[in-house]
Amino acid sequence: MGTTQLIAAGVGVGNEVVVPSYGGAEVAEAVREIGARPVFADIDARSYCLDPVSVEQVVSECTAAVVPVHLFGHCADLNGLGELAALRNIRVVEWEPLPRVDAVDAVRRRQHAEYLGRRLRGVVTPVVEPGVEHAFMEYVVRVPGNGRPDRDAFKRALRARGVECGVPVKLPAHRMPEFRAAVRLPEAERAADECLALPLAASLTKRELQHVISACNGLGGLLRERAS
Repeated sequence: MGTTQLIAAGVGVGNEVVVPSYGGAEVAEAVREIGARPVFADIDARSYCLDPVSVEQVVSECTAAVVPVHLFGHCADLNGLGELAALRNIRVVEWEPLPRVDAVDAVRRRQHAEYLGRRLRGVVTPVVEPGVEHAFMEYVVRVPGNGRPDRDAFKRALRARGVECGVPVKLPAHRMPEFRAAVRLPEAERAADECLALPLAASLTKRELQHVISACNGLGGLLRERAS
């Protein structure tokens, strides 16, 4: 999207724009490019997208817009954000279009995700909110524990077993030096410490998926109950 849609929505110098801290660094940079100020809100622990409750807490008289990001293929809560925006007379500007879920690759990835979700142990598998079709652009699990070293040790162990995996968001934007804000966003911080993206290419075979499952399950790990 860049700055074009922000300008078209009437965002300008001196305005505030609410953006997600988790996965929102590019959005925040675009906001700053037009002279506005990014204000960071927290995410929903299940979808990893902007939490309307957190957005409501940071909206002010200077807020001109809120920019949701559809992260990892799960769409943001546009209904909840839209209701809030209507009440506060601000605009909702999507960072990118809704992910396509009817494409052949997306269908295949969703099948792979269902297969992994039924068999993985020791990690918290993705949650799909009711009424949402997840495109699974990335298959992101949580490795709960006592902080980043637990997830990173798990990542290194998986790679040693031939499983390509990576940290999808290494640092929430509000903790980056260029955006550092004196706020605490617990869900964004926890997600940055715990999340790990596992392989989910549409071309993966069942044998390759089973290798991912065997490697993960063989490592064990602490399984924390899903957020309610």
